[in-house]
Amino acid sequence: MNISRWTWDVSANSNRRLIGEDQEMATETLQMLGSRADALNYDGGLTCSIGVTDMNASIAWFEDVLGFVLEYKLDEMGWCEMKTPTSGVGIGLSQVESVKTGGGATLVFGVKDIDHVRAELEKKNVKFDGDTLTIPEMVRLCTFFDPDGNTFMLSQTLAQL
Repeated sequence: MNISRWTWDVSANSNRRLIGEDQEMATETLQMLGSRADALNYDGGLTCSIGVTDMNASIAWFEDVLGFVLEYKLDEMGWCEMKTPTSGVGIGLSQVESVKTGGGATLVFGVKDIDHVRAELEKKNVKFDGDTLTIPEMVRLCTFFDPDGNTFMLSQTLAQL
């Protein structure tokens, strides 16, 4: 199987689906993988855990800057979960003494208009790492940080078929 041969339909309404013969190959591959995933019995949810040094300030930042909603907070555990606009995906904030930067996963939020979202975040004094990067006919990306220095990205798909 040659993954680089797969053709993606990434038009605005496609939800990134494979097209043509490539769809048949991918479907076959996903069915093979799916049997293992089915055996593991995933529930469709994903919580991304992020260390923060000031729980209350971080909750306020995620609400005010990114528009997330506090689902619950367990003070005795130093943990809370924030609801995101992405179905089944939440952000878990974990109280830590110091945040270790320079490794781990970077959460990338897909947006429809990266310039608009970046301008809105800049109004909230969010720090960005350089300019927005454009890969022609594919994607635009920019990197930003929360108050603890955790890295996040914005992504706008440009590819149209």
